[in-house]
Amino acid sequence: MTTETANIVILTGAGISAESGLGTFRDKDGLWTKYNLEDVATPEGFARNPELVQNFYNARRENCLNAEPNAAHFALARLEADHRGDVLIVTQNVDDLHERAGSKSVWHMHGQLNRALCANCSNRWDAPKVMDVSHPCPSCGVPAARPDVVWFGEMPYLMEDIETRLATADLFVSIGTSGSVYPAAGFALEAKTAGAECLELNLEPSDTPGSFDDSRFGPATKIVPQWVTEILAPK
Repeated sequence: MTTETANIVILTGAGISAESGLGTFRDKDGLWTKYNLEDVATPEGFARNPELVQNFYNARRENCLNAEPNAAHFALARLEADHRGDVLIVTQNVDDLHERAGSKSVWHMHGQLNRALCANCSNRWDAPKVMDVSHPCPSCGVPAARPDVVWFGEMPYLMEDIETRLATADLFVSIGTSGSVYPAAGFALEAKTAGAECLELNLEPSDTPGSFDDSRFGPATKIVPQWVTEILAPK
């Protein structure tokens, strides 16, 4: 592999945004220790109590709007801008910090907090800061607006396209993800099987350490900029 022109696919998880003040999910103080996921992150929970779900995501949307991209986000934007090969970010995060840092090629496999989805007709539009169960869909008029995020039991977005890019990647990098949720947890092995080198940048080892050729551990704001500097350094 020629590093200067390598096609790079990067998977990011909650760990890259944690230092921006956005909560992670699966650590000891994560969001799932404070909420019952069946109530706020499933279609069934939304059907039972849409107001609870909307309030949960309204709080997360406000948290996101008040957060700022950190050094790791900016480093990946610099990589995309300056690297001679293709750089694609596939993110499990529903925040927009990658985009606000300047990244252009970002695929949100779990949807986005700043987008709304009609549960009746599947229309999508920019979400207001505060969503309400009474808000009508601008397309069909039915008051069935929900956050455009992928809930448990739903299929992540862009899976066929992601698999195509994994099959042609020279380098796969996993940043800030626990490796405990599929299908994303299988991306490293999928890329490795197709011939890519695989690197893990994480606060601590993920649940799939055997999938990686190399691993570096520490805060994302330190290890991601360091790695980007190495990739962009003249050879």
